[in-house]
Amino acid sequence: MASEFAAGNYRFIPAVFQYSSGAQANAGYEIERVRFDRLLPLAEGFARIAAYIKDAGRPLTAFCACELRSPAAFTEDGFRAFNQHYVKTLAEWGLFDGTINPVARSNVCPEIDPPAEPSFHAFSFTRPSTTTSPSFVIAGGAEARGGTASYRDRIVCYRDLSPGAWREKVRFTASEMERRLAEFSFGWQETTAVQAYTVHDIHPVLVDELVRRGATRSGLTWHFCRPPVVDLEYEMDCRRVLREVVI
Repeated sequence: MASEFAAGNYRFIPAVFQYSSGAQANAGYEIERVRFDRLLPLAEGFARIAAYIKDAGRPLTAFCACELRSPAAFTEDGFRAFNQHYVKTLAEWGLFDGTINPVARSNVCPEIDPPAEPSFHAFSFTRPSTTTSPSFVIAGGAEARGGTASYRDRIVCYRDLSPGAWREKVRFTASEMERRLAEFSFGWQETTAVQAYTVHDIHPVLVDELVRRGATRSGLTWHFCRPPVVDLEYEMDCRRVLREVVI
């Protein structure tokens, strides 16, 4: 169930130590999404984010979501090491208490022209607003079931890219997006953007697994990227954000 993060004026869906499954602005606030015109390495990105949030008159705890790009898919051990490094800044900003992390995240790997090191593509934060329209960001999710087992044991149709297995992967991931949306009492009809990340052809399952569900009501942005862990093949995220800028 969603938990309150009063210091950031949003609530979130608890997940794992490196990220939450989603963030929703509280009443009287909205989420603003800021995309960088070029990818910024992690340290430089955090500095630019801090400056932008402070210039908006907001505390660093207003940081509620981010979108990362990494050089290549991680091994499980490599992913854990990266996440332990990433959350150090969140702890310094008063967002991560060592166990609970309210910040939603997507982290994917461009197949062509990847960055030399993990970098920021975009971030989101809360700010006061007079609008009554809700805003939220649902974190990236791939075709891996929850739990503490290895990815090998949790990946849907592990290392199987047959047509039937591909359909199951996309169906599972879209269903997980719906589950997370439902935690905030929303559905696809509230989203303003949906993103898919894969290097495989999505068209054979697009109509049945996404269009008929209503997931493409605002279109679909397909990034030619891999999910962040080796052997994952498909990832999605979605959001309802009315204020988006590029810097």
